[in-house]
Amino acid sequence: MAGTAATAMENGEIVPNRAGQKSQIRIYDVDKGWKVQKNILAKSLKWTITDTSLSPDQRFLVYSSLSPVVHIVNVRSAASESIANITVSSTSEIHDGLDFSVDDYNDDDYDALGIFSVKFSTDGKELVAASSDNSIYVYDLESKRPSLRIPAHKSDVNTVCFADETGHLLFSGSDDHLCKVWDRRCFGTRGKAAGVLIGHLEGITFIDSRGDDRYFISNGKDQTTKLWDIRKMSSNTPYTRRPRDTDFDYRWMDYPTHARALKHPHDQSVATYRGHNVLRTLIRCYFSPAYSTGQKYIYTGSSDGSLYIYDLVTGAQVASCHGHEKPVRDCSWHPLYPMIITSSWDGVIARWDFRAARKNPQRQEAEKEDLAFED
Repeated sequence: MAGTAATAMENGEIVPNRAGQKSQIRIYDVDKGWKVQKNILAKSLKWTITDTSLSPDQRFLVYSSLSPVVHIVNVRSAASESIANITVSSTSEIHDGLDFSVDDYNDDDYDALGIFSVKFSTDGKELVAASSDNSIYVYDLESKRPSLRIPAHKSDVNTVCFADETGHLLFSGSDDHLCKVWDRRCFGTRGKAAGVLIGHLEGITFIDSRGDDRYFISNGKDQTTKLWDIRKMSSNTPYTRRPRDTDFDYRWMDYPTHARALKHPHDQSVATYRGHNVLRTLIRCYFSPAYSTGQKYIYTGSSDGSLYIYDLVTGAQVASCHGHEKPVRDCSWHPLYPMIITSSWDGVIARWDFRAARKNPQRQEAEKEDLAFED
């Protein structure tokens, strides 16, 4: 199945949408009636487009696949179409591939390496990536080569991000069910994390930082979102098996009903949010915008085709948006307005009008407007 995603720029001007296995990314200009500004044709993919990220200056977009090559596109160029690594017409442009493999990789290592998540640093000079070889990679865009590889986890690293504007701290999450904190200033031992946070019973699909180098949230295949405070992290937590033994595979199975009430005996999270489903794909979750909401909420996609919004402090579900026919993998809240974009495996980009019910914070049905279909 294809995995689509939508991500808004910081000023809400442009929304890129990727069409997964259809190898297509469209850039929509919000200020011009959601007009398609650029059509990106992604080539040489393995399976699907796994992630996209926009640079802080809003000029470049990177996209990843289950391969060592991350492509970078100038979304502000005059060309309306960009194609990867092939001869193109005079009205199109080509975009570059960035090789994340390291010098000591052999052919087997190279073929097995896939990128699940990629993010720009806040200064736009680096990329950080989560990979299928249990590692985190930092890529220097000026030198056009990887500057650091961290053997970070005991299983696939599904998600990684910078903690704040300094770029010193990284947060990562893996199928080994651990969240880890990495401080690039003090790598005394290669691959040793600054701290580990335990609490998820299954693998972690996504992490979003609050941007204050202290708090972050994670989505887990145990069907929960968790809030973390890195001041509670352990400096040396050994890898342990999950408290239960199961053959559960989130890609095609439902989560066991009896397991939803289970808790990790050493849970270090600050809060846990339940109600959505993290199945079929690497479902994303985020803090709501600082300017318009004070980061009062967290919101997440769901495999039941819905968007869920929770109160950060109380954990209460304050709104839900229903209408997609297949999993909602990604979502994005406009930084200034009560508008949320969702994208789904059904190929629909939907715009939702969220109005927080401050006086009567009950479950609400948001207003949905379909924007586009990917054929």
